[in-house]
Amino acid sequence: MTRPISRRTALAGLGLAAASAGCLGRTENIAGRDLHSQLTLEINTTPADGDPNGIRIARQLEEHLTAVGIDVRLNTVGQTDLWRKVLVNQNFDLYVGQFVETEPFDSDALYGLTHSQFVAEPGWQNPFGLTEIAVDDLLERQRRAAGSDRSDAVDALQETVCDLQPFSVVAFPDALTAVQGARFAGWTQDRQPVSVTGLLGLDAVPDADASGAGNTTDDNTTDGNATADDENTTADNTTADGADGEGGATLRLVTTDDRITENWNPIAAEYRKYGTFTGLLYDPLVRTDGESTVPWLAAGWERPGANTLDVSLRDARWHDGEPVTASDVAFTYRFLRDTSLGSVETPVPTPRFRGRSSLVEDERVLDDATVRLTVPDVNETVAARALQVPILPEHVWSERTNAATIGGFEFDFETTEAVVSNNADPVGSGPLRFVEATAGESVVFERNPDHFLVRPAADGDSESSEETTDPRAGIPPRYHGKPAFDRIRVAVLPSDISAVESVAEGLADATVSNLGPESVPRIGRSDDTRLVSGRSAAFYHVGYNVRRSPLSNPRFRAIVARLIDKSAIVEDTFDGYAQAAASPLAASPDAVPASLAWTDGTDPVHPFFDDEGSLDVEAARAALRDIGYRFDDEGRLLSRGQ
Repeated sequence: MTRPISRRTALAGLGLAAASAGCLGRTENIAGRDLHSQLTLEINTTPADGDPNGIRIARQLEEHLTAVGIDVRLNTVGQTDLWRKVLVNQNFDLYVGQFVETEPFDSDALYGLTHSQFVAEPGWQNPFGLTEIAVDDLLERQRRAAGSDRSDAVDALQETVCDLQPFSVVAFPDALTAVQGARFAGWTQDRQPVSVTGLLGLDAVPDADASGAGNTTDDNTTDGNATADDENTTADNTTADGADGEGGATLRLVTTDDRITENWNPIAAEYRKYGTFTGLLYDPLVRTDGESTVPWLAAGWERPGANTLDVSLRDARWHDGEPVTASDVAFTYRFLRDTSLGSVETPVPTPRFRGRSSLVEDERVLDDATVRLTVPDVNETVAARALQVPILPEHVWSERTNAATIGGFEFDFETTEAVVSNNADPVGSGPLRFVEATAGESVVFERNPDHFLVRPAADGDSESSEETTDPRAGIPPRYHGKPAFDRIRVAVLPSDISAVESVAEGLADATVSNLGPESVPRIGRSDDTRLVSGRSAAFYHVGYNVRRSPLSNPRFRAIVARLIDKSAIVEDTFDGYAQAAASPLAASPDAVPASLAWTDGTDPVHPFFDDEGSLDVEAARAALRDIGYRFDDEGRLLSRGQ
């Protein structure tokens, strides 16, 4: 009789995984398997030094798949390589990763993630390869319906997706950040602390040391603002106008993810995690702020017809001094549909933002500051999502439309320079602009002194009007005059533990990357350091390549989903700093139907094969037999037809 696998046993060996996690590309093979008959699956994820949580989820799944007789290969690769493998080349069986949106998102985010129209495109649009008419119909319905009709469509959409399991939601982690409160205040507890709005919402602490240079360690190491190769990364450089600066402070952040030191391309899916820093370089027309949608680069918009949006722009300039015009907006939407702009035989859409940009069917410049966008007859919520893409300067990106190849990387489709470029010296219009970077070590951004957030309201013509013209009209006052720092310096460290220690020692103001449970207790060792735990919608999930057998079978995927002990993962992997869930919309509990609510510690759709806290191996094997699988005399699961 096969013994059950306990939760603790399933998570055993994680210390070994963490210790060896730096070996990128490591593949673990289960020894002694007959690969010609036994079913083999590969799980891809990042090593512990890149994400301490994903490897733990993958390890549990590996243990449970192995227990039921499947030959499992656990492949750990760097974050860029993982997303290139999954999102670009679509060469995977299963992967463990995080969704890219940190703020609770509208159900229309599932359009790009699961609609069959994107099945052949690279990027975050349907990376699973799902083609299901019922899902497509519900996605279209939720775009057009409003009120209770839309709620019904969204409920049915969630239930259908959860039943089909193109991906298995595991848990919504708390956004844990270690922060020093001595120099900046306002680290939010109710959302992702290190996000675009989170960073813009910070306030400088009065009378705090602007540069942070006063903090030293016992060995006289400086606070990290100065480096041997870059004396300009100190924080004593103020902005040109100095109007809203608080003493020229540098915000010092530490991360384990070095991608932001090498690539600043806002449309490169494999290089973006949440897009926080590119979101500060490039302005969207509209930005979400908690539950609200606020005009950003757009001064406002209206719908003159059921299928049109007229968007008026604020007075803004690109970082190179050129004006932002309606032509740039029109170009952006054409470009997101086809980065080749017709220069290659088949359109090459961007690997990010397609769910949103696909809403815009046409665009027309009305004048320098007004553009008319043609959109389908969708509800107001969905129409606003169409405006939440980074606006790109035409004079820069129009030069990147030629077909591109990269030596050493195999692409199964034609791509363009725009998609593969690292976007060196990025030119955006956002509140931050690029200064310099050392690949793998650090990157520096500085405050944009000409951004509309820092431009005060101009006095009106007193002879004709008592009104004033405010370039920030419609933007919440807490963002006026922001950011509260002159520079951001993001330094790369080898682990989440070293990142926390850097904050605790006063060498950094906050961590950026994910924190594992081992690093959290270290935060309390310093009186000036605290843990900020905010909401995050960036759920961890197991993604399935449904283009491949046996993962093309939804009944097989359902059984794999039942091998994931989500409650144990929340307890042991996240140390309770997460919420298990079934629905991808669980960050907004009011949007989840009762049928998908996680109420008693059990997955409401695909409950874990539980035997008093252990994996019920025999129950899982019985479920596999029920869908036509057989086992050999040694208990190995045979491929279909063997």
